[in-house]
Amino acid sequence: MSRKKPSVCRHRTLWISDVHLGSEGCKAHALVEFLRQNECENLYLVGDIFDGWKLRSRFYWPPDHSRVLHAVLAKARRGTKVHYIAGNHDDFLRQFVRKQLRLGRIRLANEAVHTTADGRRLLVIHGDVFDEVVSGMPLLAHASDLAYTLLMRADVAWQRWNEVEQPMPKWSALVKNQAKSLTQWLSGVDEKMLTRARREGLNGVVTGHTHHAEVRYIRNGVISYNCGDWVESCTALAEDFQGEIRILKWEPQQKAAPRRKAAVNTRKRAAVRTARRRVAEPLKRVVARVRKRKIVDSSL
Repeated sequence: MSRKKPSVCRHRTLWISDVHLGSEGCKAHALVEFLRQNECENLYLVGDIFDGWKLRSRFYWPPDHSRVLHAVLAKARRGTKVHYIAGNHDDFLRQFVRKQLRLGRIRLANEAVHTTADGRRLLVIHGDVFDEVVSGMPLLAHASDLAYTLLMRADVAWQRWNEVEQPMPKWSALVKNQAKSLTQWLSGVDEKMLTRARREGLNGVVTGHTHHAEVRYIRNGVISYNCGDWVESCTALAEDFQGEIRILKWEPQQKAAPRRKAAVNTRKRAAVRTARRRVAEPLKRVVARVRKRKIVDSSL
């Protein structure tokens, strides 16, 4: 019996950022599925597609990471205009920009200006240039990235230990959002965007970097768009053929598990609970004896 192919959505433009290929947290499989289900005339890769910081310390490259590149190249061959905007984690590509080199059919740049279907001009830039921590304190930026990685691993370990089946809000995402919001406020990101927009006659700025997808009105007609990421949220920005921009969130398709597999999982969970009970019950008895002994001693 043939499987029904998912329907393909068509957009005028897609913006994707912070994929972090080469890191353990990258949701490469989800991105491959998203790219297969969404076609576009323009595709902007808004920085940190590769995680050069992680690849320098430890090479990590499973097959799904290569499939992301194949999916992007396939879109370029079919006529999609692909723009790669370099970020701070893949800043090694900025030397290619300086030397005006091309990556096949992919246009490589530090920033670009996109004109929407309704005539608005948007600056597309990764956003690290607005971040005082990244631009002025690189050691602190690397330390915070390491802390974020460790917190993500702790989140995954906790959810596995507690047998969490449904995705839950992660402490790593919450902490990163709060830290990035504080950094943006201290760096005066909104004011820098407004100054740039006023100087160049722009209507908005499309960025990544913060890993938090949003469409936010700043003031004076300037709108801030953020793509989100493919580490925690699995989000992108999409422009329709009328020029409206919205956030897309990838959701995995629910598949019915075979009964045999479900029964095996149920037996495994029951075995884990039994093992925990065997460990917990002797400890409870010891604690009860200690408490009883304390009560007797205090009465004497």
